[in-house]
Amino acid sequence: MPVIACGKDRIHVEKGTTFEQVVKETSFKDKEHVALIYFNNQMRELSKKVETDGVLSLSTTRDQAGYMTYCRTAQMMLIKAVREVLGDIRDECQIRIEFSLGNAYYCVINDGDYEVSDDFAREVSDEMRRLSERDIPITKKAYPKDIAIEVFRRQGMMDKVKLFHFRMSSSVNVYQMDGLYDYFYGYMLPRTGYVKQFDVKAYESGLLLMLPSMNDPDKVDEFTEQVSLFEQLELSNSWGKLVEVNTVGDLNEKICDGEFQEMILVQEALQERRIADIAKSIYNREKVRFVLVAGPSSSGKTTFAHRLSVQLRSFGLHPHIIQMDDYFVNREHTPVDIDGNYMFDVIEALDLELFEDDMNALAAGETIELPTFDFKLGKRVYKGNTLTFGDDDILIIEGIHGLNPIMTRGLDDDLKFKIYISAMTSLNIDEHNRIPSSDVRLIRRMVRDARTRGNLVVDTINGWQKVRDAEEINVFPYQDEADCVFNSTLNYELAVLKHFAEPLLFNVRQSDPAFYEAKRLLKFLDYFVGVDTTAIPTNSICREFVGGSCFTM
Repeated sequence: MPVIACGKDRIHVEKGTTFEQVVKETSFKDKEHVALIYFNNQMRELSKKVETDGVLSLSTTRDQAGYMTYCRTAQMMLIKAVREVLGDIRDECQIRIEFSLGNAYYCVINDGDYEVSDDFAREVSDEMRRLSERDIPITKKAYPKDIAIEVFRRQGMMDKVKLFHFRMSSSVNVYQMDGLYDYFYGYMLPRTGYVKQFDVKAYESGLLLMLPSMNDPDKVDEFTEQVSLFEQLELSNSWGKLVEVNTVGDLNEKICDGEFQEMILVQEALQERRIADIAKSIYNREKVRFVLVAGPSSSGKTTFAHRLSVQLRSFGLHPHIIQMDDYFVNREHTPVDIDGNYMFDVIEALDLELFEDDMNALAAGETIELPTFDFKLGKRVYKGNTLTFGDDDILIIEGIHGLNPIMTRGLDDDLKFKIYISAMTSLNIDEHNRIPSSDVRLIRRMVRDARTRGNLVVDTINGWQKVRDAEEINVFPYQDEADCVFNSTLNYELAVLKHFAEPLLFNVRQSDPAFYEAKRLLKFLDYFVGVDTTAIPTNSICREFVGGSCFTM
């Protein structure tokens, strides 16, 4: 009889007891929100059975792994509910989970051609509620790859047929819920009864699956529209359709058919056209002298600023690029957290008074000397770099706080043009498995930091949650301040990043806390057929991370 240690509890259980049953016997105060468990330092689904002694810790929907498990289960329930509401025409309709908007997922049927009404959304929501109340088991079974492909083919999931055609693994984990067979990248809850908090609404041409936040799993907040963000994501989706690459299977097919280089050139051309459009918008607003470029970590802000500068020059303007980091306070004045670690991501890490004085002086036609932050010395230094605005001069300021009104509170609004940039992935693994934008940014960051700063990938992974927490405070709340949004993701880039990231991830040891995240990312990258960097232009945003950029970084 195995003995399970969970905090102060020591529980004797019969072999074959599920971890779900074990959790019910613990005194853990938040056990109603448990989504996964760690058993002997290995992540396990609640449906797994106990076969040996071990130490158990719990993952709830208040942390990333548990929360994503809740989201995936809710998505499977949505797919099942939509199919039930569609009834006889279900086999003619493909449901696609497009992208996330805050705590909601935007989904379309037949690429948005199927008309979604408020009544339809209400029926889907009601059906999801019935699925939850019925507490239907969600089972997982490993099928030989050929059989799994046939299962998906019979259900009309040709995106999954294509995806697993390129997978090397001999088996596929298939989830089953009340007759629906599907594949999900990541763990699932054991039963539909765990998903109680959700809402479904009609939005634009599709559906919004609204879910609780990670911080408050007991309620669903009202949806806040982000019009510019939605439009940019829709634009990126249209670009994917233009090059016929919407899923990883599509991308792999292009690579294997020898069409990869043309796809790169078209994607880069589409991004360049978008940057040119932004430059034209700036030029048309004649009073603009300060262009603020902000976004979360590893969004490609530096390359974007340089490419925008080139486009502004084509309009006869004379742009200058500065890094907001050069206005860091000296190291002894840098804020620290409760553990004594420097907090470089907070706005208090910047000398706001100096920045405001310099920008106001430039706006008034005065000459300023620009600082450079010396990271080795931990202080600002001056190297004689002066700047005075002429009639055609314009300043591009790049940094995570660029959209925070505090940064430029002393400048008239008509002098400013604000741009929000992020890697908002439009490529999906398949129709039901989207690629989180944070995964793309994490892979970008660990490849770049290992190459340029010598950072260990374990440090990048272990510190990533702090980076994301800081973004939630310092970046995302100010998205709506932007005059325009730019999506820096390229549908092909993960096929390129794969070769750089895999060796780094394979070096993570099982004893390290980063091991399971490294293992997850390796499994994710295994979906892609890898390619080298030969065909990538030197001005590409991808070059900022893999090297070979024509711009000074």
